[in-house]
Amino acid sequence: MRAGKLDRFITIERKSETVSDSGSVVAAWTEIATTRAEIVKASADEFLTGFGEAERGTTVFRLRYRAGITTADRIVFDGIAHDIKEIVEIGRRRGLEIRAVAVS
Repeated sequence: MRAGKLDRFITIERKSETVSDSGSVVAAWTEIATTRAEIVKASADEFLTGFGEAERGTTVFRLRYRAGITTADRIVFDGIAHDIKEIVEIGRRRGLEIRAVAVS
C-alpha cells in the first residue's frame, strides 16, 4: 500500500449509549480514529424500496490495517456518514478495504 494514494482523511465512529439524568438512554456517535484513506470506488446504486426506487451512494475505502473496526461502526467522509457494510483484510494485516453506504 503506497502512502501517496492515501490522500483523503476519514473519521471512524462508534455508537455509544449513555443514560441521561432523566433515566432515558441516549445514543451518540463517538470518534475512535481519524486516518488517511484512498477512495477506490464511489458509485450511486439504485435499489427498490417500499416506496419505489431510491438512490444510495456506495463507496469503497482502502486504509492501513486497524484492528477493532466492525460493521457496527461508521465512516464520516466530507461531512457525510457512511454505514459500514463489509470489511476485507488486505494481505496479512497490511490494510483494510471497507465497503460503505452513505446514510441519507
